[in-house]
Amino acid sequence: MKLLALAPGHRMHREQAMDLLWPDSGRKAASNSLRSALHSARKVIDPAMGSRYLASEDESLVLCPEGDLWVDVDDFEQATVRARGTKEPATYRAALDLHEGDLLPEDRYEEWAEGKRQELRQLYLALLIELAVLHEEGDESGLAIEALRKATAREPILEEAHVSLMRLHALSRRPERALAQYERFRDTLSRGLGTRPAEATRRLRDEIAAGKFPMTLSVDLSQEKELFGVGKHNLSAPMTSFVGRAQEIVGVKRTLAMTRILTLAGAGGSGKTRLAFEVARDLIGAYPDGVWMVELAPLSEEGLVAQEVAGALEVTERPGEQLADTLVDSLTGKEMLLVLDNCEHLIDATARLADRLLRSCPRLRILATSREPLSIAGEAVLQVDPLSLADTGGPASVDGLMRYEALRLFVDWARLRRPISLSFRLGTSHRPTTNRWATLPPGSKK
Repeated sequence: MKLLALAPGHRMHREQAMDLLWPDSGRKAASNSLRSALHSARKVIDPAMGSRYLASEDESLVLCPEGDLWVDVDDFEQATVRARGTKEPATYRAALDLHEGDLLPEDRYEEWAEGKRQELRQLYLALLIELAVLHEEGDESGLAIEALRKATAREPILEEAHVSLMRLHALSRRPERALAQYERFRDTLSRGLGTRPAEATRRLRDEIAAGKFPMTLSVDLSQEKELFGVGKHNLSAPMTSFVGRAQEIVGVKRTLAMTRILTLAGAGGSGKTRLAFEVARDLIGAYPDGVWMVELAPLSEEGLVAQEVAGALEVTERPGEQLADTLVDSLTGKEMLLVLDNCEHLIDATARLADRLLRSCPRLRILATSREPLSIAGEAVLQVDPLSLADTGGPASVDGLMRYEALRLFVDWARLRRPISLSFRLGTSHRPTTNRWATLPPGSKK
């Protein structure tokens, strides 16, 4: 029941459920266990009509296929999407109120729950940090400090929150509170992990103690995040806004939390790469060893796949050793997300390397994009459909057309390519007031 409640669409293939619930059992034993578990669960739900609520459709299990099902995790994730869309403190607080604690604390040692538990925990902490930024931008330092204190209470070793608290106290002319915050953080790290704050954090402490802050340091929280090593990644800044796909992002993250290899499959141009990129951006900070994207589209030879992965991860080749072996040795024990983009033309080499890494590196997760699945053990596949298009059967208003995702994306790209102002009305003849609508090469048909 818990597994299906967390699955995208509350649906899961029978074999995936068996792999998650009985990973050490053989196929026949796991199948028998699943049948027994289904029988017991249906009797508990409703002795007479249990199969209505816990149904089997084709090769999948479905929770409540005929009626509405409310799951608190769904509510929290959807509220997070709304909050980030509005950028309003009130919507952030509403989302945060839905997170009442860690996911399924009674299943602390179940591997299938741990990934999702950590993702939700990191999402909650990220919302608190983002709320603090909004309050600071609104000159509400007291409310920003309150949000950051909640973050450090939930995660005492969250260095980004401690640093922000130190800075806000110093900006409020309370250096003694900033220094006390540093001491608490240092003691927490020393007792719990046997480590000490990062060098940049120690430098900030010294600046405050010497009375040199806030004159010499920036107050930009986004710069702080890079400065203190929070959220390691190699993702570039997006060139255009991200259009649509809010629910797809939630579904991808939910599936990725429950499997170690997820492939976004779809036709060329359907938006697989951008969807994977946005998911990866949202998960920065959720993986202690970072989120790393490897672009395979420029490669032409299968032998270059491992080299491209090693380059993205800054893994140095060793003389006389297979590069795949070097990667395994470097990644064993690390908890990271590896995004393999555009795998279809090198599918065999990519599948072999991904399978090798997943088998040898138990804390690694892979998100791939491809026109076809990698077809390796444990792989989950989500189909990515193109963005919605307008119905061209009749005239439409500009506002009406802009409700379609593909057209909004087109406008964004057009503005990026040539930022000019256009004035026109649909369904009427109108001559542009400028001849700079587009740059056409000689001999082109207009």
